[in-house]
Amino acid sequence: MTVSDGTDLNFYFDPVCPFAWMTSKWVRMVALQRDYSVDWRFISLRIINADVDYDAHFPPGYEGGHTAGLRLLRVAARVRAEHGRAAVGPLYSAIGTRIFDTAIDQEAMTESDLGGPAFLEPILRQVGLAPDLADALDDASLDVELRAETEEALSLTGKDVGTPILQFQPPTGTAFFGPVISRLPSPEDAGRLWDHVLGLASFPGFAELKRSLREQPQLASFGVDIDSVGIQEDWHGGSRRTKEQRGHAGV
Repeated sequence: MTVSDGTDLNFYFDPVCPFAWMTSKWVRMVALQRDYSVDWRFISLRIINADVDYDAHFPPGYEGGHTAGLRLLRVAARVRAEHGRAAVGPLYSAIGTRIFDTAIDQEAMTESDLGGPAFLEPILRQVGLAPDLADALDDASLDVELRAETEEALSLTGKDVGTPILQFQPPTGTAFFGPVISRLPSPEDAGRLWDHVLGLASFPGFAELKRSLREQPQLASFGVDIDSVGIQEDWHGGSRRTKEQRGHAGV
């Protein structure tokens, strides 16, 4: 799927990835300031890790979380098909706000619950969509489209990445994994920081900047408010796991 006419940025997201969510909030600030057009596209961490033994390679809960992300993307794909591409951004915003910017009772909400109708139907109503679109949570036929879009994203960067993936000036512009941030820049700093990213993206030989040490993101779901700094941990390949574990977590 290569619909990019008039789009300044393609943003590939999995709705359960906290770092994709952090970057998306930054991108939304910049888009308002710079009058950017963003096409919100799909990449599934569950599909990326389809052949991975979760018990051997991830901490507990990751398979449920990634599966919930896949189920939510099915609904986003149905929404895009029935209501157009412009409907995806508001839906992602509402889902991300509920998952990450709302203090969810962890005892009452499991990873699997995030991929269920009780979680999603109120969000669909909130953004003016029919709650019965949640029926798509179980529609595995949509995985063909999600797999193709995931492969499209990975074709732009290579496969040893997570989420988000950003492509600048599509369909021919540079794409890379990230930027990954743990703190949201102020509106005053958002554009200046973005200009540095654009500088790297504009150089054809740029390949990678990377470190696995990350602060826990400033998100209510992590118990880190905007006036606090999260604990720094080693997120091997995007997850808080042991050095022996492998896979593309994104969360």
